[in-house]
Amino acid sequence: MPKLTTAAESKSHSTHMRVVMLTLDTHLSSAANRSAARLAQKMPGLELRLHAASEYRASDDALQKCLHDIERADMVIATMLFMEDHYLPVIEAMKARRDHCDAMICIMSAPPVMQLTRMGKLTMGGKSSGLMELLKKLRPKAKENAEEKTSSKSEGAKQMAMLRRLPKLLRFIPGTAQDLRYFFLTMRYWLAGSEQNITNMILMLAKRYADPKRAGYRQLADADEPIEYPEVGLYHPKMKGKIAETLQQLPRGAEDKPAVGLLLLRSYLLAGNALHYDAVIAAIESRGLRVIPAFASGLDSRPAIENFFIKDGKSQIDALVSLTGFSLVGGPAYNDAKAAEQILAKLDVPYIAAHPVEFQSLEQWGSSQRGLMPVESTIMVAIPELDGSTIPMVYGGRPGAAGTSCTGCERNCTFTKEHQTQDMFTCAERTDMLSRRVEKLVQMRLKARKERKLALVIFNFPPNSGNVGTAAYLSVFESLFNTLKTLSNEGYNVEVPANADALREMVLNGNRELYGADANVHHIIPASEHVKNERWLKQIEAQWGPAPGKQLTNGQGLFVQGVQLGQALVCIQPGFGYEGDPMRLLFEAGFAPTHAFSAFYRYLRKEFQADAVLHFGTHGALEFMPGKQSGLSGNCWPDRLIDDLPNLYFYASNNPSEGAIAKRRGSATLVSYLPPTFAESGLYKGLLDLKQTLDRWRSLDDEGSEERNDLAAMIHQQALELELKVPAQIEATAQVVEPWINSLVDQLLEMEYSLIPEGLHVIGQLPTRSQRLTTLKAMAQAMGMEEPVLLEHLVDGESEEKLNRSAKHLTQAQRDALHQLVESNVLLSQESELSGLLRALDGRYALPAPGGDLLRNPDVLPTGRNLHGLDPFKLPTAFAVRDGQKQAQKLLDRYAQDGSGLPESIAMVLWGTDNLKTEGGPMSQALALMGTAPRFDSYGRLAGAQLIPLSELQRPRIDVVITLSGIFRDLLPMQIKLLAEASFLAASADEPLEMNFIRKHALAYMAEHGGDLEAASLRVFGNTEGAYGSNVNMLVDSSSWQQEDELGDAFTARKGFAYGREGKPVRNNQLLKSVLADVSLTYQNLDSVELGVTSIDTYFDTLGGISRAVLQAKHDRDGDAATAPPVYIVDQTQGDGVVRSLTEQVALETRTRMLNPKWHEGMLQHGYEGVRQIEVHLTNTMGWSATTGQVQPWVYQQLAQTFVLDPAMRERMAQLNPTSSAKLANRLIEASRREYWKPDAETMNALLRAGEELEDRLEGIKEGQPA
Repeated sequence: MPKLTTAAESKSHSTHMRVVMLTLDTHLSSAANRSAARLAQKMPGLELRLHAASEYRASDDALQKCLHDIERADMVIATMLFMEDHYLPVIEAMKARRDHCDAMICIMSAPPVMQLTRMGKLTMGGKSSGLMELLKKLRPKAKENAEEKTSSKSEGAKQMAMLRRLPKLLRFIPGTAQDLRYFFLTMRYWLAGSEQNITNMILMLAKRYADPKRAGYRQLADADEPIEYPEVGLYHPKMKGKIAETLQQLPRGAEDKPAVGLLLLRSYLLAGNALHYDAVIAAIESRGLRVIPAFASGLDSRPAIENFFIKDGKSQIDALVSLTGFSLVGGPAYNDAKAAEQILAKLDVPYIAAHPVEFQSLEQWGSSQRGLMPVESTIMVAIPELDGSTIPMVYGGRPGAAGTSCTGCERNCTFTKEHQTQDMFTCAERTDMLSRRVEKLVQMRLKARKERKLALVIFNFPPNSGNVGTAAYLSVFESLFNTLKTLSNEGYNVEVPANADALREMVLNGNRELYGADANVHHIIPASEHVKNERWLKQIEAQWGPAPGKQLTNGQGLFVQGVQLGQALVCIQPGFGYEGDPMRLLFEAGFAPTHAFSAFYRYLRKEFQADAVLHFGTHGALEFMPGKQSGLSGNCWPDRLIDDLPNLYFYASNNPSEGAIAKRRGSATLVSYLPPTFAESGLYKGLLDLKQTLDRWRSLDDEGSEERNDLAAMIHQQALELELKVPAQIEATAQVVEPWINSLVDQLLEMEYSLIPEGLHVIGQLPTRSQRLTTLKAMAQAMGMEEPVLLEHLVDGESEEKLNRSAKHLTQAQRDALHQLVESNVLLSQESELSGLLRALDGRYALPAPGGDLLRNPDVLPTGRNLHGLDPFKLPTAFAVRDGQKQAQKLLDRYAQDGSGLPESIAMVLWGTDNLKTEGGPMSQALALMGTAPRFDSYGRLAGAQLIPLSELQRPRIDVVITLSGIFRDLLPMQIKLLAEASFLAASADEPLEMNFIRKHALAYMAEHGGDLEAASLRVFGNTEGAYGSNVNMLVDSSSWQQEDELGDAFTARKGFAYGREGKPVRNNQLLKSVLADVSLTYQNLDSVELGVTSIDTYFDTLGGISRAVLQAKHDRDGDAATAPPVYIVDQTQGDGVVRSLTEQVALETRTRMLNPKWHEGMLQHGYEGVRQIEVHLTNTMGWSATTGQVQPWVYQQLAQTFVLDPAMRERMAQLNPTSSAKLANRLIEASRREYWKPDAETMNALLRAGEELEDRLEGIKEGQPA
């Protein structure tokens, strides 16, 4: 036995040994501190310090302390540093210290970190070694085999078993193998990271690797073997030892109560850092529920589910809550959503993914407008959504420093010295809310259908404009009627009206006139009762004056509009409140909902006592109320309003981005519905006559014949009458090849084969055979397959095998496409949306589904599932990057074709929806224009931007001014940093100014205004945190503006916040106006068949808004010499995409939709809602005139003739929706007054008479009756 050396003797060898641990977060900090105290007592002079990326990424002081400790370290242990954001700040310091310390041990981290390992004779880096191959086997990964995914022997369990065996196998192999053995032993200690194991890990490493000058430490460092803890087990703070392996060991007395399963992180439990878990357990138990808190080692939670939540194939719990903050299978390292879906579907209960704040303190989170940091919202919210999680919410985190307070809610909790700033702590308010939400979900699940009370909320925006019961792509009242009928048939106590028209009449009229309201008044909340019960009365009155305010009131009380049908209440969500004064949004930061809005949701919860609310269609106002972007607190209005009420939401399957906002800010579980099916536009009236004349002309062979010349003249005259693009004059003698006629043929073909939506979608009504056929044809074309006869057989139910036999010429890719089309046909033929709703109401697992366009992603079928977006770490994809480069070049080519050369600067709009649907296509265009590309780390995760060399780019770098939607800002924070980094890298590149317009303009700005390159290169602009839109659409819709400059001013005021590489917005109107003045063109992508630039107001709100702002910036700089920039649309709805001018796009949509009987008759078959859609298209068209002036006058003339000046059509529309009909006529008159078209006197007089007639109808005055 070696002689023991005393502590005093050890000091003669060396007076210190500094050990630095680097890891992801602080969950082991307290355990490490306790370990450090024990080690210092055992081995005086030994210092152990832990630094977490969650701290040094958020604080420069913390980073400097970390770097200082690395510089002095005798031993460095790094673990769980997977992302560049976490290891790049320290890796250079680690490299510098690697060869000057006793050992550097890097485990379970990204390869660049792992390769810094140096332990005795073992070094990593350089060529791939046997060790690295072995580590790859231990590296977590997603499985492709379905059987392996459902196996109870999880990947994590296999890896842990291997980790236990390896040190034993290596024990007797001499040389480097011993260092390898210690490497794996370090992993074992760390993965079972209790205070004791940390202590023994340091002792083991010190004994093995301490420098000879620290020989005393080697002699004192006797380490015990790693303490083994259960790989899968249970935890409870009231249980002896707190950790157990059987359900029988949990505290007794709650076995007969409904059970809730909790998933916990084993590492927090072993570190003794579980106060946040304890609080959640206690809160849920206080609701009369049994809690089963379980954990599993590694990154896979499935073994915990299989061991404790499922028995004999049946669920033993009524809800599952993950408190880990990570994906179910993969944790922070990866995500296997398919494996998670399989086990969760087997469990079939609601799945909630709650999370602590990991990368900031509770004090920082509470005071933040943003809420979660980008890495938190990605790892803890977006990734779990892929598994099908719902209700993402914060429940705890690290407290702030002593004396600071969390201002996230009215409690204003103050932290003291008793709170360990590196340990987890509960947010009492959020934990209470979580427990109440779990309780309500369990109650709904266990309650009989006939006893459940449901509130079905429809929308009315803007109010009093014929808009009650409208939603994107949806015939609301028909869908609502089918929903009520299905609920009744499935056991709900619901009264069903005779038909959809009767339901609409009950809701829209009823007692409306008695109260002077917009719709039937179901209930009046007395003002005194509202004052007594409104918890947030002071904040509301500060915005809207004393109760009851001015919205939805008779002065004595507040209206709840709607109608009760048994246990179902069909009700109308109140408006935002600012519709009559949209400019309020520009100046009020502390915006609050109206008295009526807050009282409405309180009524549903407290008085009606709904078991669930169903928001009906895309989308309402709740989730856009003020508050944090994600990780909401008790001060956030969406959270206050929905409170603990289970929230279900019918949502369009092609809109995953705004759907994500409803999930993250409104706690909604989405039930997707399909947009309308597609059809080819076809030709009609004069267009059809023109085509016939063209066909006759092309059938003639004899050049110069009189008939040919006459036909050419006739074609020219017809084209002029139809306002098509042809020369003003033509030659009298027609040639065999006439370029203008060929161009005209192309225009007709484009119109004839453009895809348009067929009316509106009706939930509960399956597509007809013809609708399925046209949709499948469009899908087949998108897949590169033209087989019309085959598709006819397919929709008639012919088997895939028979179809393949009859089409042996198909390539393998086409056979794969055929398989997808067969499956899609089956799914389109099956009802799934109402069945999805019934699943959600029964408290079952909401199956996840990708959102997007059916043409691009057939996996959106079946609908009726819980929408999610894509993994933000994967955006943009390689395909999107390639396509972005192609589309960017098309844009530059079109600009050059129009005679303008190469643009120096381009302004573009990026939406979250389009980028999620196209895997990042539009953002890839921005990168391509700048001559940059995304950069990914070794895990395939987005890490930043990189420059494409000019030698490869073969053109100058274009300056790109990017305007973000609020949705993009909320959902894609890492992509904001990517774009900001791209512009900064380009501006920083030492390149000729004539080859780098970004640098050219940035340096010019610095020369004029000063500042640094970082600020001068900012090119990403948007709203401030918590705000949405530019308000241009509100101004146009309300007609509350006088001059067009007011629209540009509104845009600049709302979108004047610059986002840099740190992702924080800073108002910089000076820079915005400067860069806008340089803009040569503006553009935006069009990515959805069902949407056009005249379909929704968001297009002119953003692209129109920035185009107007560009003109104003140019005018401020250049005076009267300023000209409006050309506006382009990159249309990728069909084929490889085409670039059109805005004028061309509006003309195409007007002809293929508004003026096309196939489109407007499809709309009018839905009655009330269809008329409103027609009016909306006109209003949006005028929005383009107001913002760009690039709408041709004939558009208004032909729309007036079609919908207002035709007496039969005018009467028909007025019968269906008198409010929208009057609004349509008045909008045409307004467009004339603003000089967007100049009708002749006869037309104008007819239009005014028609408008007066429609207004009289609204007032109840008809011909022959006294006024």
